[in-house]
Amino acid sequence: MVELTSSNEDGLNRWIILLLCLALIIPFTAASAHTKRPAKQSAKKPKVTNQLSKLREDYIKATKEYKASLAKLQAIYENNVQKAEEHLAQSKTLYSEGLISKSDLGETETSVAAAKDKVNEVRQQMATADTQIANTLVEAEAEAQMAKSGRLAKGALIRTTSFIRYNGPAAWALSDAWKVQRFFLEAFKQPLPVAVFGQGAIHDRWRLDHRNAMDVSLNPDGSEGQGLMKFLRANGIPFLAFREAIPGTATGPHIHIGRPSRRY
Repeated sequence: MVELTSSNEDGLNRWIILLLCLALIIPFTAASAHTKRPAKQSAKKPKVTNQLSKLREDYIKATKEYKASLAKLQAIYENNVQKAEEHLAQSKTLYSEGLISKSDLGETETSVAAAKDKVNEVRQQMATADTQIANTLVEAEAEAQMAKSGRLAKGALIRTTSFIRYNGPAAWALSDAWKVQRFFLEAFKQPLPVAVFGQGAIHDRWRLDHRNAMDVSLNPDGSEGQGLMKFLRANGIPFLAFREAIPGTATGPHIHIGRPSRRY
């Protein structure tokens, strides 16, 4: 049987670490580019855009190389399946002749199943790599649209793998929060799970002006999160919905109601 060597595993681990690092850096750079004041950002905008573009190119390149490594693993795993099935066929013959026990046969069958599981796992990882590349290209297009005009058009909606941003045309003030709270109570029969109302300690630490916004502890992909975002869009209320943590911007999945917080 052909076995996966430690050098193959070390190489794959290096790709995984590189991809994780790039995946953390890219959304952080994008979020920083969004939250700084336009007046101070204008001179540095091309540099930030170039850095973000370079990070995305590196991420896509690393993902493709990671996928190539997975393809090599797939060939090894498929060969292991073939060897295991040949061994199983031999074991069945030996069992029928009474030369091995049923327990021995069972161990061989388990080995075949384990080898097939590895093939299925690496196929799923390859499909995930394709999805990551596609999503990165979508995010790049969204960034390009924003960079082209210098601002997001009123009523525009941007979706990426990390966040959703809706630039609602309605005037928003934190004093209007009761409207959102009333809707949620009536729709879901429970209070709106507000995590931070106005400026919080985390926003002070990250130097974000959050005085006219509130954070709601809802995953935007959940039914309640979807219902809340539908209400906000129907009423033109701006929001940012984070699907995951973004260093320096979001501690985890939540919905930020109000305009994006500016850095100071």
